[in-house]
Amino acid sequence: MRVVITGGGGFIGAKLAKALLARGILSGQKIARVVLADQAFPDFSQDARLERLAGDISDPAFAARAIAPDTDSIFHLAAVVSGAAEADFDLGMRVNLGGMRAVLDQVRRCAHPPRLVFASSVAAFGGQLPDVLDDSTTPAPQTSYGSQKVVSEYLVSDFSRKGYIDGRSLRLPTIVVRPGKANAAASSFASAVVREPLNGIAYECPLPPGTGVWLLSPRRVVDAFIHAHDLPAAAWGSNRALNLPGITVTVAQMIEAMGKIAGPQAVKRVSFKLDARIDAIVKTWPVRFATPRALAMGFRADPGIEAVIRDYVADEGVKVS
Repeated sequence: MRVVITGGGGFIGAKLAKALLARGILSGQKIARVVLADQAFPDFSQDARLERLAGDISDPAFAARAIAPDTDSIFHLAAVVSGAAEADFDLGMRVNLGGMRAVLDQVRRCAHPPRLVFASSVAAFGGQLPDVLDDSTTPAPQTSYGSQKVVSEYLVSDFSRKGYIDGRSLRLPTIVVRPGKANAAASSFASAVVREPLNGIAYECPLPPGTGVWLLSPRRVVDAFIHAHDLPAAAWGSNRALNLPGITVTVAQMIEAMGKIAGPQAVKRVSFKLDARIDAIVKTWPVRFATPRALAMGFRADPGIEAVIRDYVADEGVKVS
């Protein structure tokens, strides 16, 4: 079985690759090859089944190299993040929409229709929203990033209807806690407000303490990708897009939970300075969901923000300062 992960050099892509290599099987088939397609890669494994291909997934020639005719499964994670897609419209369109189109053009050349799992986003929603969104809420994105994700969802659904792929799109909550340095994503604050103080670094949060976030941990999102892939097509029916379960947490609650783990000195490292650009983007995002369909299909949320932070400390080997 040949599995391709676009964006496989990123944080979630690398974690997904590790999980797949450890499992050794996907949908009951033995994994022979895991191909990471990205522009750069972490050095996390010397497994002979792992292949790294460097390039731009929106380039049709590179997409053809990555998605060979014998490809069985694709996890399409490659994307320009929210803040960058909003700041550079052409870049977001080229990578987020053009990348999806390049991938889908290649799947039609596969020996048999591959199974494709697409990383969409709750940025699909915006505008006038109910207090709690559910499976009947219509996507109405208010950012270029969200629009690019929704258009991609429709393409996944249509290519599935035509029988070119067996696709499924997961609308991801904000993923917390991400290690490393802050990136251009508008959601970057949600990890940094925990990560930096735990590492003994002062952090200036760009949003008010009462800002709410719908979030999911890296552990749960990797589980969700694999579970989504392994579900049979009949479990999805004609609706190939799904809101993943998550938890609603405010910035203040994240800081409080972090303080329970690292002590009051860590809390003191957080200060606030409003960034109007980030605030304008984040305000369009939904904060509360009811996800009965996802729960019935076997997807799971985290038990709480303190557990999310403790998992991050354990998984990343963080020495709490």
